[in-house]
Amino acid sequence: MTPIAPPPLGGPADGLAAVVALRELADRLEDAQVELALREGWSWPQVAQALGVTRQAVHKKHLARLADAGIEMRRRS
Repeated sequence: MTPIAPPPLGGPADGLAAVVALRELADRLEDAQVELALREGWSWPQVAQALGVTRQAVHKKHLARLADAGIEMRRRS
């Protein structure tokens, strides 16, 4: 019986797996930093500006998770 050789390292599969891993890491880092910013009193517009997105985009992405965690968020006056 001929042994099956593993695929070579560094091919497209490894590169794409790295992209997936980096996206997951970036998402976790964003979640943690948005939460920290809001806990420290930042407003949604401040967080959005720091991330380079709209207030609506950051609000939509993070509101439910943060509300479920019981984090108090500033409201617009």
